[in-house]
Amino acid sequence: MSPARSTKKTTATAKPAARKAAAKKPVARKASTTKTVASSAPVSEAAAKAAVRKTRAAELSAAAASATGKSLVIVESPAKARTIQPVLGSRYIVRASLGHVRDLPKSRLGVDPDAGFAATYTVPKEKKDVVSELKKMAAVAKDIFLATDPDREGEAISWHLVEAAAIKDRPISRVVFHEITPEAITEAFLHPRQIDMDLVNAQQARRVMDRLVGYKISPILWRKVRSGLSAGRVQSAALRMIVDREREISNFTAQEYWSIDVELAKLTAAAVTVAATRSRNRSVDSFVATLVNLAGKRSKITIGNKVEADKLSADLKTAAYTVAELAVKNSQRHPAPPFTTSTLQQEASRKLGFTAQRTMAVAQQLYEGLNIGRGGPVGLITYMRTDSVRVADTALDQSRAYVVHRFGGDFIPGRPRQYVTRTRGAQEAHEAIRPTVIARDPEAMKQFLTAEQLRLYDLIWKRMVASQMSSATMETTTVDVDGKSAQANTGYLLRVSSTRVVFPGYQALYEEGRDDEDDENTSPLPPLEKSEALNAREILPLQHFTQPPPRYTDATLIKALEANGIGRPSTYASILSTIQARDYVKKEKRAFVAQDLGMVVNDLLAEHFPEIVDLQFTAQLEDELDDIADGKREWVPVLTEFYGPFNTAVERADKLIEKVVFEPEPAGEDCPECGKPLIFKLSRFGKFIGCSGFPECRVIKRIVKTVAGVKCPKDGGDIVEKRGRGPRGRVFFGCNNYPNCDFTAWDRPIVEPCPQCGGLMVQPLRGNAKCLACGATVKLADQDQAAAEAPVPALV
Repeated sequence: MSPARSTKKTTATAKPAARKAAAKKPVARKASTTKTVASSAPVSEAAAKAAVRKTRAAELSAAAASATGKSLVIVESPAKARTIQPVLGSRYIVRASLGHVRDLPKSRLGVDPDAGFAATYTVPKEKKDVVSELKKMAAVAKDIFLATDPDREGEAISWHLVEAAAIKDRPISRVVFHEITPEAITEAFLHPRQIDMDLVNAQQARRVMDRLVGYKISPILWRKVRSGLSAGRVQSAALRMIVDREREISNFTAQEYWSIDVELAKLTAAAVTVAATRSRNRSVDSFVATLVNLAGKRSKITIGNKVEADKLSADLKTAAYTVAELAVKNSQRHPAPPFTTSTLQQEASRKLGFTAQRTMAVAQQLYEGLNIGRGGPVGLITYMRTDSVRVADTALDQSRAYVVHRFGGDFIPGRPRQYVTRTRGAQEAHEAIRPTVIARDPEAMKQFLTAEQLRLYDLIWKRMVASQMSSATMETTTVDVDGKSAQANTGYLLRVSSTRVVFPGYQALYEEGRDDEDDENTSPLPPLEKSEALNAREILPLQHFTQPPPRYTDATLIKALEANGIGRPSTYASILSTIQARDYVKKEKRAFVAQDLGMVVNDLLAEHFPEIVDLQFTAQLEDELDDIADGKREWVPVLTEFYGPFNTAVERADKLIEKVVFEPEPAGEDCPECGKPLIFKLSRFGKFIGCSGFPECRVIKRIVKTVAGVKCPKDGGDIVEKRGRGPRGRVFFGCNNYPNCDFTAWDRPIVEPCPQCGGLMVQPLRGNAKCLACGATVKLADQDQAAAEAPVPALV
């Protein structure tokens, strides 16, 4: 059982109970055993269908009546419609299209390259009622406003709405706003425009190009590798990055090296000790300096093994130490710009542990509108799919006013900060992701938002306000120490640096997360003078090994995709979820690990479709799509240029690729029905266990991951990892004794009990745990985090 989720239906798609009953096919009854109630006599199938048609006709008539003489506004989502309706008032009627109403057919290619890439768009079955209703309402409405999202996807949805509902002969206007607030909506309706066909064609070119790649290559993978696989234009480039990194790690050979630290103290050092750097106790007048090089040498000293380290350590014990140089330097650290889609996904991954998909789902809720008291729902953030860091002047002024009120005038610069977008092809008509009203701080919104909504809103709000604050001033003290050995007649140079915050500036509110470890030394140095003699208390030789490059996480992969020009803001989340759903990669401790299947698919694509997995080529296509959107290029010639070489490669690959045979992976037990070995198998819904005697024997088992050492707080059963319905269902944790026990948790439980009440703790944040019983938040030790990330597989 998955944790409860709220479900919402709109009037456009909800079906009355009577209609459902009428549509249901009567169940055959036996006259000898069934009693018939006069009021519920069996209805023929024809009569049931007639009832459905009658009910639907009544619904359409009611919808048309509600729109007669009014302005019809069409948006994508019901939540957005609910937020906009009160702003526009009774002269408007707002309806949701529930996303795209037309798309290429699923059962066939739907694109004719020989006819100028003419696309055959169809209305999916589940959208036919929506289109019928919108068509009926459009026919009687005073005029029509298309208020879909302010990007290429939204522009394409508007165009598809016009085409699907056949409303070309009606007065149609396109309105665009980047935040769902009364001011932005009013301004947009005062300045409507026509549908921008350049944007539509750019989106159409992307969709057709992706369809050609997917529907041409995927069937080859089905025949040659395994059914259910896919090859996407952008996902294949992302897969290559992960596979290449995995091979770098596999081929990496660690090299040993040593460093030598020396604990130095003033000759007048007190005996009082405090907790010190590197988990040692040292006096308040001591510090640790690192051997940098030999005196007079510019290159850093290299210590390759223990023998060399021991020799140097012995010599350093006899050396006399003096302060050679003291340098104090002030520097400034500037705040990061407000979020773009990419940086929001990166920071939410680092600080909140959110996947890109989860980040975008929560951001969509904040954008489309939530109830925050009187006045109905309101959008709390600007549009969340953007690659621009531009911010409206009103938001700049609100941010600066808030900073002055809360922190004082010293915490704002002389004039508002203006940031420059450096992302290639960024759409500067957009804004950065920011709160719509700065005065709505997270504390004020706490009572209205869910836990994950509040956490993401807090991140967005702080980033925006901090971006308009003063820079932080840092003071870095660097001390060079001379060590002169009498025995070896050798001189050594040691160095230590310490940084302290002189003025916190924006760091008083927010500091950007990092993907790498911060080795900055913030331990204070004792007061020192040039030429001052020092005493060596301890020589600390330390062994190290070079490390392979780290695996990609959500944050670092999205950062790399953006840096290489792969994909666009709206595609990052789907890229990451698709390559996991296909079992090409999996996550271990929040990092992507390439699987054997992913490596096989990548190698086949690299050999036979090198351009598809080539990062530069993929980025070039993105640039060409941008040119189409800007009206600089026509979309059909771009597709023609791409398709010719690609289609030739498809025909050649189909002949040359040989069948890939995977040795079945044994599951470690025999089938309970036929006794043959059980093996691991893969479907489009993920990995499972099946009988090796298939199709004669169809026994299957699901794989259950048990969280080691953790028991259910309700009945003491094992805690297992589960997944919501569908191939992309969200992971959660529950008791293995379901349905007898209904315990569930979204975040991974950990072994360590709550130090305050002894209750079960979960790990929603990196480095922290939260008690489900008392709500306490506790800092985790590294070993506890590692244990929390290691579920134990089991079979059921």
